[in-house]
Amino acid sequence: MWTPISFDELYDIVITTEKDLYGELENFWKLIRIIPEKWQESTYGKESGGFWVVAICGRRVIWYNDIEDGFNISQYHRYGEIDGYWCNQSELSVSIEQLLSLLKFGEYYITQAGPPQNL
Repeated sequence: MWTPISFDELYDIVITTEKDLYGELENFWKLIRIIPEKWQESTYGKESGGFWVVAICGRRVIWYNDIEDGFNISQYHRYGEIDGYWCNQSELSVSIEQLLSLLKFGEYYITQAGPPQNL
């Protein structure tokens, strides 16, 4: 049975990732990171009380999808509410790098895995 990730488990992932960041990625991460907080997501986040957001950059967040065990980047329009559900299974460092590249190269740089499809 699936159980949501705890703050402590998530924080361990964040701390482990931070140890491996250096240079530009480390500096970028220091600018966007937040103490993880639960944000609402209307499609799949209700059962777990939301998803953990770990970084905010403009109108985008990096958040942990504990259903899929990976980090994602989504937009938001209202603080505390994730606008789009994605099921990427990316490491945190990959999401940080993708968000930095999005800033450098523009809107269509990131590809996302969409929500589950009913077959």
